[in-house]
Order: sequence, then C-alpha cells, then structure tokens
Amino acid sequence: MPKHSTVASRITRITRFAAFVMGGVAACAPSGVARSQVSRLPIVHADTSALRRVLDSIADAHHGVVGYSVIDLETGAHISRRGDETFPTASLIKVAILTTVYDLVAKGQLSLDDPLTVLKIDQVPGSGIVQFLHNGAILTVHDAAWLMSTISDNTATNLLLDRIIIRRVWAKMDSLGLTHTRVHSKTFLRSSSVAPDSSAKYGFGVTTPNEMAHLFELLARGKAVNPAADSAMLDILEHNGTDFMLQRYAGGARAAHKDGETDEVRTECTLWYLRNRVVACVLTKENKDQRWILDNEPQLTMANMGLAIINAFGGVPPAKTQ
Repeated sequence: MPKHSTVASRITRITRFAAFVMGGVAACAPSGVARSQVSRLPIVHADTSALRRVLDSIADAHHGVVGYSVIDLETGAHISRRGDETFPTASLIKVAILTTVYDLVAKGQLSLDDPLTVLKIDQVPGSGIVQFLHNGAILTVHDAAWLMSTISDNTATNLLLDRIIIRRVWAKMDSLGLTHTRVHSKTFLRSSSVAPDSSAKYGFGVTTPNEMAHLFELLARGKAVNPAADSAMLDILEHNGTDFMLQRYAGGARAAHKDGETDEVRTECTLWYLRNRVVACVLTKENKDQRWILDNEPQLTMANMGLAIINAFGGVPPAKTQ
C-alpha cells in the first residue's frame, strides 16, 4: 500500500489490469493444492543450519529489523528469526482477507459472483486501478479478490472489507490459530479502524513471520478453507506480478506470493514450488532506507534472502517439473 506512485509503476499496474480483464480471470484454472505434486525429482534435504546462518548474516547487516520464517513442507523442517514478534504487514495482510472471502463463499454466505458497485467515495489512492474507474462501475467479488491479490488494489480491498466486515477476518484468523494476524481498517481510511491503538502502531495490519508462514502452509495443504478453495486462492497468488523482493533472483521459480510496502516496511510471503514446496516469509520494519527505488536496502536484503533460500533447496528445477 505505497504512499507514493511513480508514472512507471502506474503504467505497469494498468498493463497488468488490462491482462487481467482480457482473460486472466477467465483463463485461470485452480493450481495450488490440485497441482501440489509439482516435481518428480527427489526432494532436497536442505542444510537448514547452514541456511539459518546465511539468512541471519544478511539480516544482521540490514539497517532495520528483519524477521523470517521458512518451512519445508516435505520434511517439516522449520527455521525462523523473530518468528513470534509482531510486524506491520502492509498489504501482505490481504492474504488473510482473501482467505476470509473464500471461507464465507464456502459457507454459502457470499458468492464470488456477487456484485460490488464502485462509487467515488470508495476510491482511495496507492496501489491499484479501481480508483480510476468511472462512478458506478460494477465488479464481482471474484474480480475484487483478483485485483486485491495480484496488483494489491486498495479500492478493491476496501470494497471487499465493506462486504465481509473487518471483524470476520479476525474471527477466521482465530479459527486457524493465528491470533496475532489482524487487519485493522480499510486502506487509506484510518478512521475505519476497529483497533485504533494497534492501527497507530502497525498501520493497515499486523502479523508475525511464523503466523503468516503458517497461513501459507495451510493454503498449501488445503486446510485454510478447503482443498478446492485453497487451490483457487493459490492460483490467484501465483499471478502476483511483483518480482523485486523475494522473487528478484529466484530465476523464474514458480511461486504463489503476496507482498506489502510502506515507507518503513517491506514484507513478502511466498510458497515456492521447487523440488520441495517451501514457504518463506520475510518481514522488515524500521527500515532506515525509505527510498522508493528498486535498489533500496530492504528490497535488496529480501532479494538476497530469497536467493539463499532457493539455493538451499537445490535451485530452480527444470520448467517442466515446476
């Protein structure tokens, strides 16, 4: 949910939206859980002690606070740093909103085809394209979920939160044991906060590296909502085009992921489909380098951590096995 938007980034987001409208939604076939048998290559028994040393050395050199959580879904190995410490999420919390939407759909309380009308009063700045649509434009819940998750559309997010109610996101996270994972308000509308004190400290949302990693683990295992819903959500997250943090040096590895950015915060959580399925979440806060440029320090820190994780699990497998 960046405060600043460059012309280039806006053009990029408009291009992605055009691709979305032209067929991204219609063409999507659930992958995620349904295609979880991603490789016939032997799984990798990574040296997680060595990986921890590499990740900690990168984090130690960073001018800010870094937390991470890495889970090997094939062997159960797990390493973390500040894993249970709370961090601002920025737009990473939108995964919790997405999960709640699909949970309500599974319960029959919401339909992906339900219409959402865009009014001028709904439109907020930052990420996304819905802020530029005409007054009275109509999206579906499905459209809004895709826009929220793939181009981090803030107005689409707010339309969903209006429909599902913020506290339902809390209740869903509680049901999964994620008691520190919270969305506080609509984007760019602090006055809508249901937790003003926490909003003042963390902004849009809060989580811990371990909790967000566990949410991605549940999605990968088909246990966040149900296998079909989780597969559909992972397919959406595979279409996230952000590639300047954990994905930057990942060599095109297949991944379902979501990111978040504010001046002082960079976050991302990903499910990589390597020889093993690997969940990796890196959250940063109190970053000294707050420039909105590609090569700012937190983004490079996360890019180097992503590369270390990919390499620890045998690198990117041949494309046909991803």
